Amino acid sequence: MCLTKVLMDGGSGLNILYVDTLDAMHIPWSELHPVISPFHGVILRTQAYPLGQINLPVTFGNQANFRSEVLTFEVVDFLRSYHAILGQPCYAKFMAIPNYTYLKLKMLGPNDVITMG
Repeated sequence: MCLTKVLMDGGSGLNILYVDTLDAMHIPWSELHPVISPFHGVILRTQAYPLGQINLPVTFGNQANFRSEVLTFEVVDFLRSYHAILGQPCYAKFMAIPNYTYLKLKMLGPNDVITMG
């Protein structure tokens, strides 16, 4: 499944996947790993508990030049405008550099620089 509405959030220490997206990908909730720790800053003035965590492969690029890594996502049941939010764990794993002025994400691929809009 191609996630077309993904938010780049360099201030976030989490990769977030919304439960509606998980359902649209036909991934059963039984694949979630339990999480007992809440996180803060996602919902104003309150802590939030994820439904669980899931490890999913993520690929950037095209057939000629791509990178794939497995990322851990916190699965949440919040109101949403996006399919997922990519935070610092994603950037570190891909060694990617976000440019918020142009809303681009750049990373080194096997053949050239991969630029995602």
